[in-house]
Amino acid sequence: MFGYVIINKGDMKFKEFDIYHAYYCGLCRKLKERYGLPGQMTLSYDMTFVILLLTGLYEPEETKGSCRCAAHPFEKHMTRINEFTEYAADMNLLLSYYKCKDDWQDEKKYRQKAYAGLLEKGYRRLEKKYRKKTRKIESLMAQLGKEEKAGCRDIDKMSRLFGEVMAEIVVCREDVWKENLYRLGFYLGKFIYLCDAYEDIEKDQKDGNYNPLAWIYENPDFEEQCKSILTMMMSECSREFEKLPILENIEILRNIIYSGVWYRYERVRAKRKSEEKEQGKENEQSL
Repeated sequence: MFGYVIINKGDMKFKEFDIYHAYYCGLCRKLKERYGLPGQMTLSYDMTFVILLLTGLYEPEETKGSCRCAAHPFEKHMTRINEFTEYAADMNLLLSYYKCKDDWQDEKKYRQKAYAGLLEKGYRRLEKKYRKKTRKIESLMAQLGKEEKAGCRDIDKMSRLFGEVMAEIVVCREDVWKENLYRLGFYLGKFIYLCDAYEDIEKDQKDGNYNPLAWIYENPDFEEQCKSILTMMMSECSREFEKLPILENIEILRNIIYSGVWYRYERVRAKRKSEEKEQGKENEQSL
């Protein structure tokens, strides 16, 4: 469920992309600093959005710098780091640990089991640092796994569980903005969960894996149903976002919320349309 909360680079100015990438590189550095190479390998664009969102809302002091990395050893990259970089790194590792555990339990992927072992030390530290939050997320993930094993057909119930996980991650303070951030994260999480299910539906059907969309997959209007549900989720998410008094990097955040999050969905849908068209041609030729 990673890789959905991204930018649409084609609709972004060069300066905006440089700023976005600076936060991304800052997150990469912080993951390595706090959790070593195994932690650095969990790096995702999704948590870069969280940094930008919380930075725009709370406007903390930042440290700007530059660095080289293993991926780009001959070129320096700008970095931006603040208190929310560390928070996002912690949440990134937390989600990655649960993802590895889930992959092991669902599909017995030994590689993921081993990776979870590498992340466990960092996870135990987070259990102590965020006791209430980790207990809540662990409970939600356990319930999600239980319902998946039971073959739950309630799409809203399943997406709601992951929505609550994302809500817990987006909310970092008990303040006046808590409710807005919670609802923003909640609907974003529902979107991520269902978008992931939409992308994997064919593979899951073939492999016999659980997918919350399996029971509507054969419906003639499956594509329209999915688009309608996902649109509703992001509409609610964006409504909460626009209530927040954010000025800094607002265009980058809007790029992600209104365009970037749809990138993988549109790519999958275009691929399916193309395959359906080709299949139609083959059927015509066989007649």
